[in-house]
Amino acid sequence: MKTRRKPELQVVGTSPRASAPTQRRRQSEILDAAAKVFAERGYYGASTQDIADVLGIRQASLYYYFSSKEIALELVCMKGVEGFFEAASEVASRKISAADKVRGLVEAHLAPLSDRADFVKTFLNERQYLPSASRKKVGKLSRAYEKVIEKVIAEGVASGEFRKTLDPRLMTLALLGMCKSVSVWMGKEEHYQVPEVAEQYTRILLAGIGKKRR
Repeated sequence: MKTRRKPELQVVGTSPRASAPTQRRRQSEILDAAAKVFAERGYYGASTQDIADVLGIRQASLYYYFSSKEIALELVCMKGVEGFFEAASEVASRKISAADKVRGLVEAHLAPLSDRADFVKTFLNERQYLPSASRKKVGKLSRAYEKVIEKVIAEGVASGEFRKTLDPRLMTLALLGMCKSVSVWMGKEEHYQVPEVAEQYTRILLAGIGKKRR
């Protein structure tokens, strides 16, 4: 019975003399290049030759590390989504106000744009091109992440900190939509930094969901 190979970095033709740290560093460089190309050109606009050109290597050399452009996209998307659920869960577990949790959620969501923006952009914009099994896996993780945010907002409504008429699901989508927009313009507006953007976006959100003062 044939078993399906998991989509992971395969160092098929690497020299046995190459050390493990060297191999890992090269894997990371190639994945960074793939993320850069996908983020700039989109999945269908990118080619493995484009990825090779970023690295200054032969196209054939890429196949030591992933067998197809589809696998490269899967690896980039998985790195783009990793950590979101864990970071949000940590914020949600803190003994702080619902408003401070929302602030923490926004900060945690935007933080990866500082160190792996290309991976996040690719995940947000190109994940629909993933193969079915991978799309389901990523989708399951995304829904779990959304539930964490929704629960924080629902708790704020229940405690009276947020407006009683607030729809937690709708506000979750609004929060994620606002945060997603940052990945579109962040690199073009270089004078803005992630902490500043997170603070401004949090103020806008809290102004909309907080109880109105008389």
